[in-house]
Amino acid sequence: MPEQEVAKLKLPDGTEIELPYLKDATGSGFVDVRALFNKHGICTFDPGFNSTASCESRITWISGKQGKLQYRGYPIEQLADPESDGDFVQSCYLLINGELPSKQQRKDFIFELVHHTMVPEPLIQFYKGFRHDAAPMAVMVGVVGALSAFYRDAADVNDSEQRDLAAIRIIAKMPTLAAIAYKHSIGQPIIYPRNHLSYVENFMAMMFAVPAEPYEISPIKVRALELFLILHMDHEQNASTSTVRTAGSSQANPYAVIASGIATLWGPAHGGANEAVIKMLESIGSKENIPDTIRRAKDKSDPFRLMGFGHRVYKTFDPRAKIMQGICHKLFEQLDIKEDPLLEIAVELEKIATHDEYFVSRGLYPNVDFFSGIVLRALGIPVSMFTVLFAVARSVGWIVQWKEMSAETPKRISRPRQMYMGQLERDMPAESRGPPIKFTNEHRTVSAYAACTH
Repeated sequence: MPEQEVAKLKLPDGTEIELPYLKDATGSGFVDVRALFNKHGICTFDPGFNSTASCESRITWISGKQGKLQYRGYPIEQLADPESDGDFVQSCYLLINGELPSKQQRKDFIFELVHHTMVPEPLIQFYKGFRHDAAPMAVMVGVVGALSAFYRDAADVNDSEQRDLAAIRIIAKMPTLAAIAYKHSIGQPIIYPRNHLSYVENFMAMMFAVPAEPYEISPIKVRALELFLILHMDHEQNASTSTVRTAGSSQANPYAVIASGIATLWGPAHGGANEAVIKMLESIGSKENIPDTIRRAKDKSDPFRLMGFGHRVYKTFDPRAKIMQGICHKLFEQLDIKEDPLLEIAVELEKIATHDEYFVSRGLYPNVDFFSGIVLRALGIPVSMFTVLFAVARSVGWIVQWKEMSAETPKRISRPRQMYMGQLERDMPAESRGPPIKFTNEHRTVSAYAACTH
Protein backbone atom coordinates (compact mmCIF):
# COMPACT_ATOMS: atom_id res chain seq x y z
CA MET A 1 0.00 0.00 0.00
CA PRO A 2 1.27 3.54 -0.77
CA GLU A 3 2.44 5.53 2.24
CA GLN A 4 -0.21 7.82 3.74
CA GLU A 5 0.34 11.43 2.71
CA VAL A 6 0.36 13.92 5.57
CA ALA A 7 -0.04 17.64 6.09
CA LYS A 8 1.93 19.35 8.84
CA LEU A 9 0.39 21.85 11.23
CA LYS A 10 2.91 24.06 13.02
CA LEU A 11 1.72 25.71 16.23
CA PRO A 12 3.02 29.03 17.62
CA ASP A 13 5.07 27.17 20.24
CA GLY A 14 6.91 25.29 17.50
CA THR A 15 5.02 22.00 17.92
CA GLU A 16 4.41 20.17 14.63
CA ILE A 17 1.39 17.94 14.19
CA GLU A 18 1.05 15.53 11.29
CA LEU A 19 -2.45 15.15 9.90
CA PRO A 20 -3.61 12.63 7.25
CA TYR A 21 -3.99 14.21 3.81
CA LEU A 22 -6.88 12.63 1.88
CA LYS A 23 -8.14 12.90 -1.70
CA ASP A 24 -11.63 12.29 -2.99
CA ALA A 25 -12.69 10.70 -6.28
CA THR A 26 -12.04 13.97 -8.15
CA GLY A 27 -8.57 14.47 -6.69
CA SER A 28 -9.55 17.32 -4.35
CA GLY A 29 -7.49 17.44 -1.16
CA PHE A 30 -8.71 17.25 2.43
CA VAL A 31 -6.82 17.51 5.71
CA ASP A 32 -8.24 14.96 8.16
CA VAL A 33 -8.62 16.74 11.53
CA ARG A 34 -10.89 14.19 13.21
CA ALA A 35 -8.34 13.28 15.86
CA LEU A 36 -7.00 16.82 16.35
CA PHE A 37 -9.04 17.67 19.45
CA ASN A 38 -8.86 14.31 21.21
CA LYS A 39 -5.10 13.98 20.71
CA HIS A 40 -3.95 17.56 20.96
CA GLY A 41 -6.82 19.58 22.46
CA ILE A 42 -6.97 21.86 19.42
CA CYS A 43 -10.01 22.71 17.26
CA THR A 44 -10.27 24.20 13.79
CA PHE A 45 -12.32 27.40 13.44
CA ASP A 46 -14.57 27.53 10.37
CA PRO A 47 -17.88 29.41 10.86
CA GLY A 48 -20.40 28.27 8.26
CA PHE A 49 -18.22 25.23 7.45
CA ASN A 50 -17.14 26.75 4.12
CA SER A 51 -13.79 24.94 4.27
CA THR A 52 -14.98 21.83 6.09
CA ALA A 53 -16.21 18.53 4.65
CA SER A 54 -18.77 17.30 7.18
CA CYS A 55 -19.24 13.90 5.57
CA GLU A 56 -18.16 11.45 2.90
CA SER A 57 -20.80 11.07 0.20
CA ARG A 58 -21.34 9.30 -3.13
CA ILE A 59 -24.52 11.07 -4.21
CA THR A 60 -23.97 14.48 -5.78
CA TRP A 61 -20.91 16.37 -7.01
CA ILE A 62 -20.57 20.04 -7.88
CA SER A 63 -17.69 21.91 -9.51
CA GLY A 64 -18.23 25.61 -8.99
CA LYS A 65 -15.24 26.53 -11.17
CA GLN A 66 -16.32 24.34 -14.08
CA GLY A 67 -20.06 24.93 -13.71
CA LYS A 68 -20.86 21.23 -13.29
CA LEU A 69 -23.54 19.36 -11.36
CA GLN A 70 -23.71 15.56 -11.39
CA TYR A 71 -26.09 13.07 -9.80
CA ARG A 72 -24.23 9.80 -9.16
CA GLY A 73 -21.75 10.78 -11.89
CA TYR A 74 -24.34 11.69 -14.55
CA PRO A 75 -24.31 15.33 -15.77
CA ILE A 76 -27.47 17.24 -14.98
CA GLU A 77 -27.62 18.34 -18.64
CA GLN A 78 -28.26 14.71 -19.63
CA LEU A 79 -30.70 13.85 -16.84
CA ALA A 80 -32.75 17.00 -17.40
CA ASP A 81 -32.46 17.28 -21.17
CA PRO A 82 -35.76 18.86 -22.31
CA GLU A 83 -35.65 16.83 -25.54
CA SER A 84 -34.95 13.42 -23.96
CA ASP A 85 -37.17 10.87 -22.25
CA GLY A 86 -35.45 11.41 -18.89
CA ASP A 87 -38.01 12.13 -16.19
CA PHE A 88 -38.47 12.60 -12.46
CA VAL A 89 -38.76 8.86 -11.77
CA GLN A 90 -35.47 8.10 -13.52
CA SER A 91 -33.47 10.71 -11.60
CA CYS A 92 -35.20 9.83 -8.35
CA TYR A 93 -34.38 6.12 -8.71
CA LEU A 94 -30.80 7.02 -9.65
CA LEU A 95 -30.25 9.12 -6.53
CA ILE A 96 -31.72 6.44 -4.26
CA ASN A 97 -30.06 3.39 -5.78
CA GLY A 98 -26.92 4.73 -7.43
CA GLU A 99 -27.73 3.40 -10.92
CA LEU A 100 -30.28 4.15 -13.62
CA PRO A 101 -33.28 1.79 -13.56
CA SER A 102 -33.95 -1.01 -16.02
CA LYS A 103 -37.44 -1.12 -17.55
CA GLN A 104 -38.62 -3.58 -14.89
CA GLN A 105 -36.99 -1.65 -12.05
CA ARG A 106 -38.62 1.52 -13.30
CA LYS A 107 -42.01 -0.18 -13.46
CA ASP A 108 -41.65 -1.56 -9.92
CA PHE A 109 -40.48 1.80 -8.59
CA ILE A 110 -43.45 3.62 -10.12
CA PHE A 111 -45.78 1.03 -8.57
CA GLU A 112 -44.29 1.71 -5.13
CA LEU A 113 -44.58 5.47 -5.48
CA VAL A 114 -48.15 5.33 -6.80
CA HIS A 115 -49.32 3.18 -3.90
CA HIS A 116 -47.88 5.48 -1.23
CA THR A 117 -49.26 8.83 -2.42
CA MET A 118 -52.25 8.77 -0.05
CA VAL A 119 -51.82 10.36 3.37
CA PRO A 120 -53.61 9.25 6.56
CA GLU A 121 -57.10 10.75 6.71
CA PRO A 122 -56.66 12.01 10.32
CA LEU A 123 -53.58 13.92 9.13
CA ILE A 124 -55.74 15.85 6.66
CA GLN A 125 -57.71 17.17 9.63
CA PHE A 126 -54.52 18.85 10.85
CA TYR A 127 -54.81 21.39 8.05
CA LYS A 128 -58.05 22.73 9.51
CA GLY A 129 -56.10 23.84 12.58
CA PHE A 130 -54.08 26.31 10.51
CA ARG A 131 -55.30 29.74 9.51
CA HIS A 132 -56.27 29.94 5.84
CA ASP A 133 -53.53 32.54 5.30
CA ALA A 134 -50.83 30.62 7.16
CA ALA A 135 -47.49 30.43 5.35
CA PRO A 136 -47.57 27.17 3.34
CA MET A 137 -44.04 26.36 4.51
CA ALA A 138 -45.19 26.63 8.13
CA VAL A 139 -47.94 24.17 7.32
CA MET A 140 -45.47 21.81 5.62
CA VAL A 141 -43.13 21.80 8.62
CA GLY A 142 -46.08 20.77 10.78
CA VAL A 143 -47.70 18.10 8.63
CA VAL A 144 -44.47 16.42 7.47
CA GLY A 145 -43.23 16.26 11.06
CA ALA A 146 -46.64 14.87 12.08
CA LEU A 147 -46.10 11.85 9.82
CA SER A 148 -43.85 10.61 12.65
CA ALA A 149 -46.98 10.02 14.72
CA PHE A 150 -48.52 7.83 11.99
CA TYR A 151 -45.46 5.83 10.95
CA ARG A 152 -43.74 4.95 14.19
CA ASP A 153 -42.18 1.87 12.60
CA ALA A 154 -39.77 4.22 10.84
CA ALA A 155 -38.16 5.05 14.18
CA ASP A 156 -35.81 2.06 13.81
CA VAL A 157 -33.20 3.71 11.61
CA ASN A 158 -30.98 0.63 11.85
CA ASP A 159 -33.50 -1.42 9.82
CA SER A 160 -32.57 -1.02 6.13
CA GLU A 161 -36.05 -2.09 4.99
CA GLN A 162 -37.66 0.59 7.14
CA ARG A 163 -35.23 3.16 5.74
CA ASP A 164 -36.21 2.16 2.19
CA LEU A 165 -39.91 2.37 3.03
CA ALA A 166 -39.49 5.78 4.69
CA ALA A 167 -37.79 7.06 1.53
CA ILE A 168 -40.65 5.87 -0.69
CA ARG A 169 -43.25 7.37 1.65
CA ILE A 170 -41.57 10.78 1.78
CA ILE A 171 -41.09 11.05 -1.99
CA ALA A 172 -44.61 9.80 -2.75
CA LYS A 173 -46.45 11.86 -0.13
CA MET A 174 -44.71 15.23 -0.44
CA PRO A 175 -46.71 16.34 -3.52
CA THR A 176 -49.95 15.28 -1.81
CA LEU A 177 -49.12 17.21 1.36
CA ALA A 178 -48.01 20.26 -0.66
CA ALA A 179 -51.17 20.25 -2.81
CA ILE A 180 -53.42 20.01 0.26
CA ALA A 181 -51.56 22.98 1.78
CA TYR A 182 -52.26 24.98 -1.38
CA LYS A 183 -55.93 23.98 -1.54
CA HIS A 184 -56.37 24.90 2.12
CA SER A 185 -54.84 28.34 1.49
CA ILE A 186 -57.33 29.16 -1.29
CA GLY A 187 -60.37 27.51 0.32
CA GLN A 188 -60.88 24.82 -2.31
CA PRO A 189 -61.69 21.14 -1.64
CA ILE A 190 -58.69 18.85 -1.79
CA ILE A 191 -58.09 16.53 -4.73
CA TYR A 192 -56.96 13.00 -3.90
CA PRO A 193 -54.13 11.31 -5.84
CA ARG A 194 -54.98 9.50 -9.06
CA ASN A 195 -53.02 6.32 -9.72
CA HIS A 196 -53.25 6.46 -13.51
CA LEU A 197 -51.31 9.75 -13.70
CA SER A 198 -47.53 10.19 -13.68
CA TYR A 199 -45.80 11.66 -10.62
CA VAL A 200 -45.77 15.21 -12.01
CA GLU A 201 -49.19 14.98 -13.70
CA ASN A 202 -50.64 13.83 -10.40
CA PHE A 203 -49.03 16.73 -8.56
CA MET A 204 -50.44 19.28 -11.00
CA ALA A 205 -53.89 17.69 -10.89
CA MET A 206 -53.94 17.79 -7.08
CA MET A 207 -52.88 21.45 -7.22
CA PHE A 208 -55.20 22.77 -9.93
CA ALA A 209 -58.10 20.35 -10.53
CA VAL A 210 -61.54 20.99 -9.05
CA PRO A 211 -64.28 18.40 -8.43
CA ALA A 212 -66.76 20.17 -10.70
CA GLU A 213 -64.97 19.60 -14.00
CA PRO A 214 -62.31 17.46 -15.69
CA TYR A 215 -58.70 18.63 -15.47
CA GLU A 216 -56.83 18.85 -18.76
CA ILE A 217 -53.16 17.89 -18.62
CA SER A 218 -50.83 20.29 -20.43
CA PRO A 219 -47.72 18.37 -21.61
CA ILE A 220 -45.53 21.48 -21.76
CA LYS A 221 -46.54 22.54 -18.25
CA VAL A 222 -45.89 19.05 -16.93
CA ARG A 223 -42.47 18.99 -18.60
CA ALA A 224 -41.57 22.42 -17.21
CA LEU A 225 -42.47 21.39 -13.66
CA GLU A 226 -40.72 18.05 -14.10
CA LEU A 227 -37.46 19.75 -15.08
CA PHE A 228 -37.79 22.12 -12.14
CA LEU A 229 -38.09 19.13 -9.79
CA ILE A 230 -35.14 17.27 -11.33
CA LEU A 231 -32.88 20.33 -11.21
CA HIS A 232 -33.62 20.94 -7.52
CA MET A 233 -33.42 17.35 -6.24
CA ASP A 234 -30.00 17.56 -4.60
CA HIS A 235 -27.11 20.00 -4.34
CA GLU A 236 -24.38 18.57 -2.10
CA GLN A 237 -24.13 19.72 1.53
CA ASN A 238 -26.17 22.92 1.49
CA ALA A 239 -27.78 24.42 4.62
CA SER A 240 -30.95 22.28 4.59
CA THR A 241 -29.16 19.04 3.64
CA SER A 242 -26.59 19.60 6.39
CA THR A 243 -29.47 20.20 8.81
CA VAL A 244 -31.06 16.91 7.75
CA ARG A 245 -27.78 15.09 8.37
CA THR A 246 -27.32 16.79 11.74
CA ALA A 247 -30.85 15.97 12.87
CA GLY A 248 -30.55 12.47 11.46
CA SER A 249 -27.31 11.84 13.34
CA SER A 250 -29.36 11.71 16.55
CA GLN A 251 -31.31 8.79 14.99
CA ALA A 252 -34.53 10.79 15.08
CA ASN A 253 -37.62 9.67 13.18
CA PRO A 254 -36.99 10.35 9.45
CA TYR A 255 -40.18 12.39 9.03
CA ALA A 256 -39.08 14.73 11.82
CA VAL A 257 -35.67 14.87 10.15
CA ILE A 258 -37.18 15.92 6.81
CA ALA A 259 -39.29 18.52 8.63
CA SER A 260 -36.04 20.04 9.91
CA GLY A 261 -34.86 20.33 6.31
CA ILE A 262 -38.10 22.08 5.34
CA ALA A 263 -37.70 24.54 8.23
CA THR A 264 -34.18 25.40 7.07
CA LEU A 265 -35.19 25.73 3.42
CA TRP A 266 -37.90 28.15 4.53
CA GLY A 267 -35.26 30.77 5.29
CA PRO A 268 -35.10 33.53 2.62
CA ALA A 269 -31.31 33.13 2.37
CA HIS A 270 -31.77 29.52 1.22
CA GLY A 271 -35.04 28.56 -0.45
CA GLY A 272 -36.59 31.94 -1.09
CA ALA A 273 -34.33 33.10 -3.91
CA ASN A 274 -36.78 32.52 -6.80
CA GLU A 275 -39.48 34.25 -4.79
CA ALA A 276 -37.13 37.22 -4.35
CA VAL A 277 -36.60 37.34 -8.13
CA ILE A 278 -40.32 37.79 -8.80
CA LYS A 279 -40.59 40.49 -6.13
CA MET A 280 -37.60 42.27 -7.66
CA LEU A 281 -39.10 42.17 -11.18
CA GLU A 282 -42.38 43.52 -9.79
CA SER A 283 -40.52 46.34 -8.04
CA ILE A 284 -38.72 47.30 -11.29
CA GLY A 285 -42.14 47.76 -12.89
CA SER A 286 -41.21 48.26 -16.54
CA LYS A 287 -38.34 47.97 -19.03
CA GLU A 288 -37.82 51.73 -18.86
CA ASN A 289 -36.60 51.35 -15.29
CA ILE A 290 -33.94 48.74 -16.09
CA PRO A 291 -31.04 51.20 -16.72
CA ASP A 292 -31.59 52.70 -13.28
CA THR A 293 -31.80 49.19 -11.80
CA ILE A 294 -28.46 48.25 -13.38
CA ARG A 295 -26.92 51.48 -12.09
CA ARG A 296 -28.09 50.73 -8.56
CA ALA A 297 -26.80 47.15 -8.76
CA LYS A 298 -23.33 48.48 -9.55
CA ASP A 299 -23.39 51.09 -6.80
CA LYS A 300 -21.72 49.56 -3.72
CA SER A 301 -23.25 52.22 -1.48
CA ASP A 302 -26.76 51.25 -2.58
CA PRO A 303 -28.30 48.37 -0.58
CA PHE A 304 -30.14 47.15 -3.70
CA ARG A 305 -29.02 43.75 -5.01
CA LEU A 306 -29.86 42.14 -8.34
CA MET A 307 -31.61 38.92 -7.35
CA GLY A 308 -31.11 35.75 -9.40
CA PHE A 309 -27.63 36.64 -10.64
CA GLY A 310 -24.46 34.90 -9.52
CA HIS A 311 -24.23 31.92 -7.19
CA ARG A 312 -22.36 31.16 -3.99
CA VAL A 313 -21.02 27.90 -5.44
CA TYR A 314 -20.92 28.39 -9.23
CA LYS A 315 -18.23 30.88 -10.19
CA THR A 316 -18.76 30.71 -13.97
CA PHE A 317 -22.35 29.71 -14.70
CA ASP A 318 -25.08 27.63 -13.09
CA PRO A 319 -25.62 24.54 -15.32
CA ARG A 320 -29.23 24.33 -14.15
CA ALA A 321 -29.89 27.88 -15.37
CA LYS A 322 -29.31 27.01 -19.04
CA ILE A 323 -31.85 24.19 -18.84
CA MET A 324 -34.38 26.34 -17.00
CA GLN A 325 -33.82 29.18 -19.47
CA GLY A 326 -34.60 26.88 -22.40
CA ILE A 327 -37.81 25.50 -20.91
CA CYS A 328 -38.82 29.02 -19.85
CA HIS A 329 -38.73 30.35 -23.41
CA LYS A 330 -40.36 27.18 -24.77
CA LEU A 331 -43.13 27.39 -22.18
CA PHE A 332 -43.97 30.99 -23.05
CA GLU A 333 -43.86 30.20 -26.77
CA GLN A 334 -46.23 27.21 -26.58
CA LEU A 335 -48.59 28.91 -24.14
CA ASP A 336 -48.50 31.99 -26.41
CA ILE A 337 -47.69 34.29 -23.53
CA LYS A 338 -46.63 37.50 -25.23
CA GLU A 339 -47.71 40.35 -23.02
CA ASP A 340 -46.31 39.51 -19.63
CA PRO A 341 -44.55 42.62 -18.27
CA LEU A 342 -42.44 40.57 -15.88
CA LEU A 343 -41.18 38.35 -18.70
CA GLU A 344 -40.30 41.42 -20.77
CA ILE A 345 -38.33 42.86 -17.84
CA ALA A 346 -36.63 39.51 -17.19
CA VAL A 347 -35.59 39.02 -20.83
CA GLU A 348 -34.20 42.55 -21.08
CA LEU A 349 -32.40 42.25 -17.74
CA GLU A 350 -30.88 38.93 -18.80
CA LYS A 351 -29.73 40.44 -22.12
CA ILE A 352 -28.05 43.45 -20.51
CA ALA A 353 -26.47 41.62 -17.57
CA THR A 354 -24.98 38.84 -19.72
CA HIS A 355 -23.20 41.39 -21.95
CA ASP A 356 -22.26 44.01 -19.39
CA GLU A 357 -18.56 43.84 -18.47
CA TYR A 358 -19.32 44.58 -14.81
CA PHE A 359 -21.46 41.44 -14.41
CA VAL A 360 -19.47 39.21 -16.79
CA SER A 361 -16.11 39.92 -15.10
CA ARG A 362 -17.63 39.04 -11.72
CA GLY A 363 -19.34 35.86 -12.92
CA LEU A 364 -22.77 37.31 -12.17
CA TYR A 365 -24.73 35.26 -14.70
CA PRO A 366 -28.45 34.46 -14.33
CA ASN A 367 -28.80 31.45 -12.02
CA VAL A 368 -31.49 28.79 -11.79
CA ASP A 369 -33.58 30.92 -9.42
CA PHE A 370 -33.86 33.72 -12.00
CA PHE A 371 -35.60 31.48 -14.53
CA SER A 372 -37.40 29.09 -12.18
CA GLY A 373 -39.34 31.92 -10.57
CA ILE A 374 -40.61 33.02 -13.97
CA VAL A 375 -41.48 29.43 -14.94
CA LEU A 376 -43.41 28.74 -11.73
CA ARG A 377 -45.34 31.97 -12.18
CA ALA A 378 -46.24 30.96 -15.76
CA LEU A 379 -47.52 27.63 -14.42
CA GLY A 380 -49.99 29.52 -12.24
CA ILE A 381 -48.21 28.75 -8.98
CA PRO A 382 -48.45 31.62 -6.47
CA VAL A 383 -45.26 33.08 -5.01
CA SER A 384 -46.16 31.75 -1.55
CA MET A 385 -45.88 28.19 -2.91
CA PHE A 386 -42.49 28.58 -4.64
CA THR A 387 -40.44 27.32 -1.68
CA VAL A 388 -42.93 24.51 -1.09
CA LEU A 389 -42.25 23.20 -4.59
CA PHE A 390 -38.53 23.53 -3.89
CA ALA A 391 -39.09 21.38 -0.77
CA VAL A 392 -40.98 18.74 -2.78
CA ALA A 393 -38.00 18.44 -5.13
CA ARG A 394 -35.29 18.63 -2.47
CA SER A 395 -37.01 16.05 -0.25
CA VAL A 396 -35.59 13.43 -2.64
CA GLY A 397 -32.05 14.58 -1.92
CA TRP A 398 -32.73 14.93 1.80
CA ILE A 399 -34.03 11.41 2.22
CA VAL A 400 -31.23 9.94 0.09
CA GLN A 401 -28.62 11.81 2.13
CA TRP A 402 -30.33 10.58 5.31
CA LYS A 403 -30.28 7.01 4.04
CA GLU A 404 -26.59 7.20 3.19
CA MET A 405 -25.74 8.64 6.61
CA SER A 406 -27.94 6.16 8.50
CA ALA A 407 -26.18 3.21 6.85
CA GLU A 408 -22.73 4.35 8.00
CA THR A 409 -20.80 2.47 10.67
CA PRO A 410 -19.85 3.52 13.20
CA LYS A 411 -22.65 6.04 13.64
CA ARG A 412 -21.64 9.47 14.93
CA ILE A 413 -23.85 12.18 16.35
CA SER A 414 -22.98 15.67 15.14
CA ARG A 415 -21.30 17.69 17.87
CA PRO A 416 -19.48 20.81 16.62
CA ARG A 417 -17.13 22.67 18.93
CA GLN A 418 -17.14 26.41 19.59
CA MET A 419 -14.64 29.17 20.18
CA TYR A 420 -15.89 30.60 23.47
CA MET A 421 -15.40 34.38 23.81
CA GLY A 422 -17.69 35.04 26.78
CA GLN A 423 -17.07 35.75 30.47
CA LEU A 424 -14.83 33.42 32.43
CA GLU A 425 -15.98 31.99 35.75
CA ARG A 426 -17.11 34.65 38.24
CA ASP A 427 -19.06 34.80 41.52
CA MET A 428 -22.57 36.19 41.81
CA PRO A 429 -22.84 39.45 43.85
CA ALA A 430 -24.14 38.94 47.41
CA GLU A 431 -27.20 41.17 46.77
CA SER A 432 -28.31 38.82 43.96
CA ARG A 433 -28.46 35.82 46.32
CA GLY A 434 -31.57 36.83 48.27
CA PRO A 435 -34.38 34.44 49.35
CA PRO A 436 -36.60 32.96 46.60
CA ILE A 437 -39.63 35.00 45.55
CA LYS A 438 -42.95 33.61 46.78
CA PHE A 439 -45.74 33.79 44.22
CA THR A 440 -49.18 34.90 45.47
CA ASN A 441 -52.57 34.20 43.92
CA GLU A 442 -52.40 37.69 42.38
CA HIS A 443 -49.18 36.75 40.56
CA ARG A 444 -50.74 33.52 39.31
CA THR A 445 -53.80 35.37 37.98
CA VAL A 446 -51.67 37.87 36.07
CA SER A 447 -49.47 35.07 34.65
CA ALA A 448 -52.50 33.09 33.48
CA TYR A 449 -53.98 36.19 31.80
CA ALA A 450 -50.68 36.90 30.04
CA ALA A 451 -50.48 33.31 28.77
CA CYS A 452 -53.99 33.52 27.31
CA THR A 453 -53.47 36.87 25.57
CA HIS A 454 -50.08 36.10 24.05
